[in-house]
Amino acid sequence: MHPDVAQKLEVFFSQYRLRRYSAGQVLILNGDKSEFIYYILRGKVKQYDVTYRGDEIILHVFQPPAFFPMSQAINKSVNSFIYEAETDIEIRQAPSDDVIQFIHDNPDVMYDLLSRLYKGMDAILGRTVQLMSGSAKTRLIYELLEDARRFGKTQKDGTLLLKINEKELGARAGLSRETVSRELHKIKGENILLQNKSIVIQDLDALKKQSENSL
Repeated sequence: MHPDVAQKLEVFFSQYRLRRYSAGQVLILNGDKSEFIYYILRGKVKQYDVTYRGDEIILHVFQPPAFFPMSQAINKSVNSFIYEAETDIEIRQAPSDDVIQFIHDNPDVMYDLLSRLYKGMDAILGRTVQLMSGSAKTRLIYELLEDARRFGKTQKDGTLLLKINEKELGARAGLSRETVSRELHKIKGENILLQNKSIVIQDLDALKKQSENSL
């Protein structure tokens, strides 16, 4: 995000009350017609659905300085998904009409929003390809690479630390926790290192090649 856009967003949303939610608290339920836009200052919010079997499928994870749900605000539609604090979060909550007017009056903010939207669409299309033609292994590696791109923290030794566990990976890849555990152990020691509630990618390029060679 361009610094000028980030500054505009910070100034605009600063006029609204700061709210804090604990991990696991739901902000929006499916079926709701949200009248507010949430601007994230700290933490992560997941957007997900639940299958008829009760399995959670994570569709997207928002991090600062994201704001949502824009589709419902623009189209005045009923929300189809659940938005839940994945970690403890701090947000500002603004009326949807105020946000729409702000975006309309600031083309640079609109352009930035579209740019991030299309990046998200590319990720969704990539996941769709994996779901339609990939194996459990390639689906898992795809989610590891996406998490590394968006949330990975580079360590002093050059490795990437991912704060994600097997349950979350399964929810993103559409795999059971047992399958995730089995596939992770297949590549453990080659390109990744499993730690308590986190994963360390030791060689990102090698992990990418594993995915390419498995297709």
